[in-house]
Amino acid sequence: MAEKNLPKLFGLIGKNIGYSFSRGFFANQFQEWQLPHTYVNFDLPDIQEFLSLKKLHPNLSGCNVTVPYKQSIIPYLNELSEAAQQIGAVNCIAFDQNKTIGHNTDVIGFAHSLDQLILPIAVKALVLGAGGASKAVQFVLQKRQIPFQVVARNPQNKQLHFQQLNNKILQEHLLIIQTTPVGTFPNVEESVDFPFEFITSKHIAIDLIYNPEQTKFLQKFQEKGAKTLNGLPMLHAQAMASWEIWQATF
Repeated sequence: MAEKNLPKLFGLIGKNIGYSFSRGFFANQFQEWQLPHTYVNFDLPDIQEFLSLKKLHPNLSGCNVTVPYKQSIIPYLNELSEAAQQIGAVNCIAFDQNKTIGHNTDVIGFAHSLDQLILPIAVKALVLGAGGASKAVQFVLQKRQIPFQVVARNPQNKQLHFQQLNNKILQEHLLIIQTTPVGTFPNVEESVDFPFEFITSKHIAIDLIYNPEQTKFLQKFQEKGAKTLNGLPMLHAQAMASWEIWQATF
């Protein structure tokens, strides 16, 4: 039997991830390519449990990483791709022989999301949240020379606090990118603390959440006539990029 046809295991590392899309997506990929591989959820109460995964599952060949471990996984990896190193966050791991290599395909996913939109000339962005997904978003915005301001619950350096947001700031920043997990299923009635009263039809909102497809956050923008985009385009693009990385191990 050729090595590419040996059953391999892939999975998603996160916490409270029963809602995840990834398992079904990759199951379909394996079926389409007629590969005997399996994709499972690794719901870890603590990131230290990552160390035991390979021992428990010798055929483990790759993992996606989601909240809250995109940054805390890094000390447990042997190598990082250039993008993951620059961003400081990992959402894809390849197991290459005895090495674990961290990648960031969120940047590919978010770049794909931006490509779905027609942005105003000289647009400025507000990035809500400062976690691993936020770091990937910031990386793409920098590459595309889109000025941005980060808003966080515990702001550092030049970041803003959510309570500092006002009408002036909102009119200067027409692209709003929500990167936190607030509002994810099953907590669909939740939303970040945001001054929605200052939103206009000129605004564009991206929420990286994909379940539900319309979050409370996006609903508030739609009520004001603003353009919105959920996390599905990013999700599909980053998943396909992970798939391409893992195919190199087949």
